[in-house]
Amino acid sequence: MTGSVGARADKIAWVARASGRSTPGFWRRFRWPRLAPAALLLVMGAIGPSIVRYNPVRIAGPGSIAPGAEFWMGTDPTGLDVYSQLVAATRLNLAIATLVALLSTASGIVLGLLIGMNESRTGPIGLAARGIARFVDFAQAVPAIVVGLVLVSFFGASATTLVVAIAAILAPIQTRIVRVEVLRVRSEAFLDAARMAGTGEFALALQHVLPNAARPAVANIAFIFGVSIILTAALGFLGAGLPPPTPEWGSMIARGATDAAVGRWWSASFPFLALIFSVVAMSLAFTAWRRAAR
Repeated sequence: MTGSVGARADKIAWVARASGRSTPGFWRRFRWPRLAPAALLLVMGAIGPSIVRYNPVRIAGPGSIAPGAEFWMGTDPTGLDVYSQLVAATRLNLAIATLVALLSTASGIVLGLLIGMNESRTGPIGLAARGIARFVDFAQAVPAIVVGLVLVSFFGASATTLVVAIAAILAPIQTRIVRVEVLRVRSEAFLDAARMAGTGEFALALQHVLPNAARPAVANIAFIFGVSIILTAALGFLGAGLPPPTPEWGSMIARGATDAAVGRWWSASFPFLALIFSVVAMSLAFTAWRRAAR
């Protein structure tokens, strides 16, 4: 009983620390300057499309115009305003990456918990858990971009398809992390004490194993977010992303690649820089939150 109570207290303390309500020290430890790039990115995604100068999906002028007073970031080879496309693409890419991070993490936590709690059992349940674990290992071994191309070719290019496909690609990463943590937590003495106190396996998994095993997966969200942005752009660059002229960083880079090869750098460089900036900004924000929550 003492071990069970102590584990429950540890779980409550961690949840409180993660939400920032356990102590004012969280806010003192939080490095606010690290949040500024992510805040700028979120503001651009929220209000940017309403303040663009030109319609991002309609021709704004001659093709391949250099940056200037009329076109702040120039135009691409088709005559689309690069600035308007860049700002509009920010909302779409951030939305896709956010949904992918949430979906892949949630499914990875559930699947990792089920595998870790059942793979040592005998009978059909244990056999199924071990089979799913081997499938997860195999899925992670296949190159992500290949899986993405196959899924998009089967189900078509749409925002929903991209979210589901990339989440399916990245979920095995979270699943393996949670599974390893479940196997570690299962060997702790406080679980044996909880079983002796009459706690069932289902309640044991939810009350004690899940809070401890989910922690590393939550901390890994920044990585999942960054990889999802890169995969979305990669599929768009290869022509398997959203159909043109939908504003998306990868397709913008692909359209500007021919211009960049002859020295007209702007139509490919600006979305490339936005891609890098978004990954770095979110990584800094998640790192600041994780360190402050310790």
